[in-house]
Amino acid sequence: MGRVFLVVGPSGAGKDTLLAGAAAADPRLHWARRVITRDSAAGGEPFEGVTESVFQARLQAGEFALHWQAHELWYGVPVAELKQLAAGRDVLINGSRAALPAALTAFPTLRVIQISAPLEVLADRLASRGRESHADIVTRLQRANYALPEGVPAIEISNDATPEKGIARLLYALRA
Repeated sequence: MGRVFLVVGPSGAGKDTLLAGAAAADPRLHWARRVITRDSAAGGEPFEGVTESVFQARLQAGEFALHWQAHELWYGVPVAELKQLAAGRDVLINGSRAALPAALTAFPTLRVIQISAPLEVLADRLASRGRESHADIVTRLQRANYALPEGVPAIEISNDATPEKGIARLLYALRA
């Protein structure tokens, strides 16, 4: 049976880059594709973009193993994405620190990996991806130091160097 990892950290920490690199490097890893109330053309991670009404209908139908709201968007992890666990693959979820209590309830053996980067690196990355306004970037940076809930153990990874180094750090943490 595979394990579930929730990868969390502030916007711009490079979670998508590290998750994509780790999943490409190790076929035993499955990066869960999320459903997000964002236009699919927005870029970033591979995700399914839906309207809020479609998201809510799918939520009511029980299609999500985990869901949360952040940055005025809804995020959901479809139950189908967890089928890889039975095949012995580890499932990696790009999650939210605020969703940790619900994630721990849904997945009692959940492992948490927190990705961080210096504030100036976060600001540069958010600006370069071009999907947030200046005001949105400021709001996201204000949440950068949001602490994990009390008592939640996490593996800490600093993504302050090259993507290759960050991917290597994540792979090491996943294998530990």
